Amino acid sequence: MPVVMCFGDSNTHGTMPMERPGALDRLGPEARWPGVMAQALGVGWTVIEEGQPGRTTVHDDPIEGAWKNGAAVLPALLDTHRPVDLVVIMLGTNDLKARFSVTASDIADSAARLAALVRASIAGPGGAAPAVLLVAPPKIEEAGALASMFAGGAAKSSGLGQAFARVADRFGIPLFDAATVAAPDPLDGIHLSEDTHRALGAALADKVADILR
Repeated sequence: MPVVMCFGDSNTHGTMPMERPGALDRLGPEARWPGVMAQALGVGWTVIEEGQPGRTTVHDDPIEGAWKNGAAVLPALLDTHRPVDLVVIMLGTNDLKARFSVTASDIADSAARLAALVRASIAGPGGAAPAVLLVAPPKIEEAGALASMFAGGAAKSSGLGQAFARVADRFGIPLFDAATVAAPDPLDGIHLSEDTHRALGAALADKVADILR
């Protein structure tokens, strides 16, 4: 009975496209991509959602709070949910915020650091390390209520797929580029529509099954 933990941000949480910053609307469990993936994988699979709005790869957020730092919380979550067969990491979108001033290459290296934390853990079956799947986040647009927060981020996001591919190849980590099946809703340029969650969940189900079967 494989256990898969989905470690991400608001696009794993299922936050809906926003008309105003701070809106709390969320898709239902069956509509979020981890739920779609679980349905596609079928009986016998456990999919754990660990999506936090605003979560970064490795950065304390000076405005939204230090608890948004993915690297700080990941070891505790691995310990909480063990044994975990596979950790799917889809983070990096919030690193594109202007306040962090990092490059696409920096973001990919930070995601690789998260993968290294998983690989160094004893959270897998029998005290081994879980497998890891890195997901390069979708490209973003600078649109609507979140445009100023992500100023300059759209151009950087266009390089995420290539940067993630570089680190995945370097460290031998399976990779899926979400931009091949997902683009943000134009309402806010960041969050995914229900249809896009459906497409992403189905594609990731195939990738996860390939890794664990």
